[in-house]
Amino acid sequence: MTTILIIDDERPIRSSLRDILEYEDYKVIDVDNGPEGLDILKKEKIDLVLCDIKMNKMDGMEVLTAAQDIGDTPFIMISGHGNIETAVEAARRGAYDFLEKPLDLNRLLITVRNALEKGVLVKETKVLKKKVSKTKEILGESSGINLIKETIDRVAPTDARVLITGENGSGKELVARWLHEKSNRSSAALVEVNCAAIPSELIESELFGHEKGSFTSAVKQRIGKFEQANGGTLFLDEIGDMSLSAQAKVLRALQENKITRVGGEKEIDVNVRVIAATNKDLLKEIDAGNFRMDLYHRLSVILIHVPSLNERADDIPIIAASFCEEICGDYNIPTKEITADAMQALQALPWTGNIRELRNMIERLVILSDKKITEREVNLYANPSNHAAARTVGEHPSGQAFDFDRFESFQDFKDHAEKEYINFKLDKNGWNVSKTADEIGIQRSHLYHKIEKFGLKRAD
Repeated sequence: MTTILIIDDERPIRSSLRDILEYEDYKVIDVDNGPEGLDILKKEKIDLVLCDIKMNKMDGMEVLTAAQDIGDTPFIMISGHGNIETAVEAARRGAYDFLEKPLDLNRLLITVRNALEKGVLVKETKVLKKKVSKTKEILGESSGINLIKETIDRVAPTDARVLITGENGSGKELVARWLHEKSNRSSAALVEVNCAAIPSELIESELFGHEKGSFTSAVKQRIGKFEQANGGTLFLDEIGDMSLSAQAKVLRALQENKITRVGGEKEIDVNVRVIAATNKDLLKEIDAGNFRMDLYHRLSVILIHVPSLNERADDIPIIAASFCEEICGDYNIPTKEITADAMQALQALPWTGNIRELRNMIERLVILSDKKITEREVNLYANPSNHAAARTVGEHPSGQAFDFDRFESFQDFKDHAEKEYINFKLDKNGWNVSKTADEIGIQRSHLYHKIEKFGLKRAD
């Protein structure tokens, strides 16, 4: 539920505002002085503050200034002694708006709604920027991970080519990102190419570009990945799946720092650092005639092997706790605790999908568990395909049979679990939407959207 804090030393004003806002289904906290209001801001999740300017103990402008160091909660300043200068000063200090007493009811409610919407947008923008811009940390303290971190610190500032090996989902891409992030090329582009996802007949065009008319579908000139990465880093993921003809051209590009577009004759100079990754044993691929030995030696100036999750099970608690915090933040719910016995159960599982699989399973546990993730939830939900105690038909928390085979994808399973959870909470609270939203930690409007999405209806 949306919570609004009122700071005003006049009791009639606080009482009037409380009556108006509670009628609109807002949760209201009111205090008569600035220091107490700031203390509440530090301890409670407040979505909006209505603050008087002329108060005893602490002036409203001082409260507004001090609140900037606590967080980004929007402030609406109110005063019976206001003028243009006061309004300008309030805006300069970060207030969303300024209202004069006596308050106009319609303007108050519109301003409150707009301020809350802006607050939501500001928070969402920060989350998105964090997701887009920040490279995730390499988590773990095992000897293998510490060696990787040390190697990155030594190698990144150079232009040495790096070959990263390891199983699918073990974190090879993250290593490549940190090699770029800590390099002298970090201000330029990191261009990624998944060689396994591009058909062999198109890989050369993807890497080197093509001229208009060079083949049937070449209706215009195309700039390839090597040119896009000029001055930066080119990450060739799953390079073991690259065709031999493309390998020959990549070898030439590495030798001469020049490329030629498909269908073109002009040589183009490129300044690119190449980092490659593969889940295959390239030496075996060389013996089988699938990979060029000379390209292997060009790429493997520095070799970094990323251990599988099974080889560093001691790192699972650190990684799982980080994923749990991140996922709970994404869902805007309090961070759930993973108990010690649950951690031990996670460490005992066979991780064929490595870090990628662990993250998916933590997300599943966050959705399906209550306030804590225990060993019971791990046994029920974490790894139904691999865990010895799990079955194709498992036990639902209600005691009913749970048929995993009927879900075609993890998203289907997640939607079903979310629907069942919300329906259970609504029934438990007598379909009091405000109370249910407050209990499960989401906005009332978000809960209405979920009810509509899943077609939930109150039982007769």
